[in-house]
Amino acid sequence: MIANDIRIVIAGAGSIGCYAGGCLAAAGKDVIFLVRPQVEAALGEHGLKVVDLDGTEKLIPPERLILTVDPVVAFDRADIILVAVKSGSTEEMAELIGHHAPTTASVVSLQNGVGNAQVLHRKLPAGFTVVSGMVPFNVVQSELDVVPLTVRRTTEGTVLIDDKSGDLADDLSVPGFNVRHEPDMQGVLWGKLLINLNNAPNALSNLPLSAQLSDRNWRLLLADQISEGINVLKANGIKPGKVQGLSPLLLPWILRLPNFLFRIIAKKMLNIDPRARSSMWEDLERGRPTEIDHLQGVILDLAGKKNIDAPFTRRIVASIKQAEGKPLRSHTVEQIRNNLP
Repeated sequence: MIANDIRIVIAGAGSIGCYAGGCLAAAGKDVIFLVRPQVEAALGEHGLKVVDLDGTEKLIPPERLILTVDPVVAFDRADIILVAVKSGSTEEMAELIGHHAPTTASVVSLQNGVGNAQVLHRKLPAGFTVVSGMVPFNVVQSELDVVPLTVRRTTEGTVLIDDKSGDLADDLSVPGFNVRHEPDMQGVLWGKLLINLNNAPNALSNLPLSAQLSDRNWRLLLADQISEGINVLKANGIKPGKVQGLSPLLLPWILRLPNFLFRIIAKKMLNIDPRARSSMWEDLERGRPTEIDHLQGVILDLAGKKNIDAPFTRRIVASIKQAEGKPLRSHTVEQIRNNLP
């Protein structure tokens, strides 16, 4: 099969789904987006703009986008399915894939959290190839009323997938969306989970990531939370892997550095687009459910199994639960540490 004849389905056209699908479509791949009606209307009228980390812009006009709200149409002749829905929607998406996609399809999870591939594998009929994946970079999506709808990559990194043959990575690698095989995918996912523990503090701070990480009080809160997570994983015999060459085990030490040293040692961490915010901030800002149960919630579940107290993680979860469904506001570190409403 010619690489560009491979039908790639974007199952979940949010920030990551639109970015991945946009890069693939711009490179001439056969891509179909399974979208919500609002997104179908926005993309179908004005197209999609994809902005790479270096500022390179790709505009995919409406006539070059294949869009559908119908899973029957989306999955009919799928070869590769990129699952990019929120973790809480994984089971529902697995049901749709199982009913409508050929069992020869490869299903790749590009989601936050550590258990989505297992959910897909458990829910899908025999025959499907399920692959874990990890997107290390941040993508910011414009509001739906921005013309054209724009997805902007704000940090660097290479997408990793658990594809032992390497063929799948080759089929998916295009400019702006580089993909490679990772032999320790589960370790990488645990490492990314520790890094993603900042999604919630960033959302609660209501600050851009660069501004939040420049504030030592927020860094100390994050360091305490990651240290707690590391101890819980260790007690459960879980070894987190490096993410883009960085061991998450070093993060608490780096985050606790005084500002002048942090700016020197963590220059790369701060060298991000000033507009970048976490996906959880976007969820709160748009009134959507968050993925807190699939990030901090996993740490709390593991802590419970070993009767370990995880007070910082509990306070973060409580603060997010209190913030869900309410107008977005800025929290202080003191409010979160004391779990004040």
